[in-house]
Amino acid sequence: MAVRIKLPGGTLKMKVYRELRDRERERRVPVLKMGSLYFIWWSNRQRPSKDERRG
Repeated sequence: MAVRIKLPGGTLKMKVYRELRDRERERRVPVLKMGSLYFIWWSNRQRPSKDERRG
């Protein structure tokens, strides 16, 4: 289960590899790997991709 932390300017997400979306796996958004966890920064200024809009 992903953990989401809303912050000013965006959202910090914490996930394991199998939960990553294509954009996150391809590192089109900032991603930091620590052990088996991935920390992903989704800025409010980024446009959501097609898969993000579907839910």
